[in-house]
Amino acid sequence: MYANLNIRTFTIFRLPFFGQGGGRVLQISLDYTSGVPIYIQLKEAINTAIRTGAFRQGAQLPTVRQMAVELKINANTVSRAYTELERDGVIASQQGRGTFVTLPREIDPGKLASLEQMIGELLRQAGEMGFSDEDVAAVLETAKRTKRQTN
Repeated sequence: MYANLNIRTFTIFRLPFFGQGGGRVLQISLDYTSGVPIYIQLKEAINTAIRTGAFRQGAQLPTVRQMAVELKINANTVSRAYTELERDGVIASQQGRGTFVTLPREIDPGKLASLEQMIGELLRQAGEMGFSDEDVAAVLETAKRTKRQTN
């Protein structure tokens, strides 16, 4: 009876961000079966994008409502993620103007390029072993959760 249900457990959203440099795209991965609250997953995705230099200091983030509509999640979930990012000093809300990145990027572009090259090689080798990119992403998510639980 339930075998025909199409359950999506890993979803990637592409969300345009506007600010310095015009429109940007942020990939947000939300795993509804991971046990990690969606607001924490959203917070980590935005934080990672900022720290890796995808969004510069001063870049404007979408409104809570815009983000909620794009991701098809409750606005309170987005609000909670934004509140925690603001408390952490990563973003700042300005009444009537929007929400902006306040944390400068911390990762050297050369190091980021090296990391991207390492990941590309990992994906290539995993593909030779018969694993898909999605398989590798799932293993990485599991490793991240395990690391978080041990810290």
